[in-house]
Amino acid sequence: MNIDNTRPLQLDRESRGTRYYRNAVERHWDPHDIDLDTDRERLVEYLSGVDDPDQYFSAMKMGIARFGAGEQAVTEDLAPLATALDDIDDQLFITTQLYEEGKHTDHFDRYWREVINRVEAELGLERSSPTDDQWFNDAYDDLFQRNEEAMHALLDDPTPEDFAVAYCHYHLVIEGILAQTGYYGMQQSYSKDNHPDLPHLPGLYEGFTQIRQDEGRHVGFGMAKLKELISEEGVDPHLLDDTVNELLPLVNGIAANPDDQYIEDLGPKPTELQTFATEKHVQRMEQIKDAAADVPDLDSLTELEGVGD
Repeated sequence: MNIDNTRPLQLDRESRGTRYYRNAVERHWDPHDIDLDTDRERLVEYLSGVDDPDQYFSAMKMGIARFGAGEQAVTEDLAPLATALDDIDDQLFITTQLYEEGKHTDHFDRYWREVINRVEAELGLERSSPTDDQWFNDAYDDLFQRNEEAMHALLDDPTPEDFAVAYCHYHLVIEGILAQTGYYGMQQSYSKDNHPDLPHLPGLYEGFTQIRQDEGRHVGFGMAKLKELISEEGVDPHLLDDTVNELLPLVNGIAANPDDQYIEDLGPKPTELQTFATEKHVQRMEQIKDAAADVPDLDSLTELEGVGD
């Protein structure tokens, strides 16, 4: 039993871990409260009016499948961090992150069942699966395999450098760069104002908005821990640069793969997504390595400029 008897009370209410934990509790949402009926109706209407509905639908399904699989992977891979951390305030926050990653997995599974498969049935299209290999490429598989290995390394006598590499893989690259780029692409495509040639899908948009709210806490926590590792544990900032730079080609291979289906004038171009990912990388690294700067507030961490409601 690990009770810190040097503390007058169990929790440090001013710590980032406990503050983020409270933020998660107070901003709780349930994916099953999101109305998906309008998304089904608008997709059926839209796909009924295009020459090749499979082509248009496949691009959207690939995005949903990758988000769903990614959320499942990070749900599975976060447990070693909860075990390796020894501060109760940090552990308290990680309990909410584990719950939220599971909730995100639930959301994308529900969207596939209640929107994608039902639209396919109504239009007479072949029933698809989010677990089919067609949605994933080598870069995707490689990135998440490396994340799993970095997180599991924390179970074997973790060093400050091991923690830094794990936070770089999970919180900085997958959540702070790749996921953020994915949100931008999907919400650009299916928001109310940005692409009038595509249907506005309010259920999908609301789900991404709620998930981004959660991810703001996750990214903020990881960035704060990286700043601490540099300033308090003597971790070389070059380790962060080397780790992230090694992973960025995989991010580009997922978010801006020229071999993926892209339909002209419908959604952001691969080059736009690559630019967005690069900008997020530069921004995150500057915020972490600037010793005088605090971690940005939660809302600004996942703010998407240029995306309407």
